[in-house]
Amino acid sequence: MTIRTRFAPSPTGYLHIGGARTALFSWLYARRHGGTFVLRIEDTDLERSTAESVNAILEGMTWLGLEYDEGPFYQTERFDRYRQVTQQLLDEGKAYKCYCTREELDAMRADQMARKEKPRYDGRCRNRSEPRPGVEPVVRFRNPDEGQVTIEDMVRGQVLVSNAELDDLIIARSDGTPTYNFTVVVDDLDMGITHVIRGDDHLSNTPRQMNILAALGAPLPRYAHVPMILGADGSRLSKRHGAVSVMQYRDDGYLPEAVLNYLVRLGWSHGDQEVFSVDEMIELFDLGQINHSASSFNPDKLLWLNHHYLMHGDPLHVAHHLRWHLGQLGIDPTDGPDPVEIVKAQRERCKTLVDMARHSAFFYRDFAAYDEKAAQKNFAGDAPRVLEALRAALSDLSDWQREAIHGVLASTAEDLGVKLGSVAQPLRVAVTGTSVSPPIDVTVELLGREKTLCRIDRAREFVRALGLG
Repeated sequence: MTIRTRFAPSPTGYLHIGGARTALFSWLYARRHGGTFVLRIEDTDLERSTAESVNAILEGMTWLGLEYDEGPFYQTERFDRYRQVTQQLLDEGKAYKCYCTREELDAMRADQMARKEKPRYDGRCRNRSEPRPGVEPVVRFRNPDEGQVTIEDMVRGQVLVSNAELDDLIIARSDGTPTYNFTVVVDDLDMGITHVIRGDDHLSNTPRQMNILAALGAPLPRYAHVPMILGADGSRLSKRHGAVSVMQYRDDGYLPEAVLNYLVRLGWSHGDQEVFSVDEMIELFDLGQINHSASSFNPDKLLWLNHHYLMHGDPLHVAHHLRWHLGQLGIDPTDGPDPVEIVKAQRERCKTLVDMARHSAFFYRDFAAYDEKAAQKNFAGDAPRVLEALRAALSDLSDWQREAIHGVLASTAEDLGVKLGSVAQPLRVAVTGTSVSPPIDVTVELLGREKTLCRIDRAREFVRALGLG
């Protein structure tokens, strides 16, 4: 049997963390078992579904690298198929038309609640054969009256649900549009889905869907209901906990592999291992190792992982993502040093690509002003003669490499009778505008001769103008 999984988001918003984890688990299971991963857009909520949301989902999947093998399929393009199956169930007596009005249904439920009974449809139209003038009927599935549904859940184990707890589900509204639980069944059947991996908030839907599949004589997929994600405070995950669009993490400077690594550990574990490459995830992922309890979202852990990937990832790959962030600052990465070298120089001290881009902007364009405290501290005292000596020594330097640059700094300090820091720090503020940067010899090498000398000249004019030193 070829494994076929699916990710079936509703395009009523962005791709959020919970949805991305479901997509990842489904993708990993298919990849590990040599299967097929299907993307299906469940857009039957015509009022709330938007093209922008579809694009946001597709964009998020692409950024994460969760490539799909089939799709995207859109439910709104399958209405004829849903009507066909609805009619089949009607013809076979496995569904019926219900003419109850909303007022009648409200009164029925009120009576049931007054008797402390569970509100549910009582089947009063099950045996109705005549239409009701002026009322457009819905179509209800005729749920079995007896027995139970046995769910052999791959995460939760065996779950038993009595059919007496299930009422007759509406499968088509009065306007003919199909309902969620019905479209899911038809789609999973037609698309040959063998494993349904989804959040445990869908567990209550599963027995109804299994009964419809049984009525259609269809094979049942295996189900795996994944526990929900909670905020660090134990409450339902929300925007204040970090439940934002997946693309917001891109915008905030996270690498996609860091996000994937974090998501896979939200509910799944392999021993004590914390860091997984995508290839390792595929090799090791097992639905049986998913925790039964809810996971907690920890932004600090995600940030730690991101820094790990910045530190240890291929600089060429990290630079690919850094270029986009430089562009967001209005910087053309070709107007300065190779971003690969920037990654090597900055990755130890930067935890996000946003930080890296901002702290590297000076390599590509002149800064507007010096940091006030840095200038006051480092442009005073011996700074004027230090800058003058450096200007002369660096302008004569033929080998613009970090080793040679370091030699110039060391010899200048020795000639002036000062410590190396008293040479390095004025130069750092002169060329970067701040007192913090990668090692000064690396910084100057990457900045280049022309920009370095121009910025030293600018700093000397600044010092003279303020009368510092």
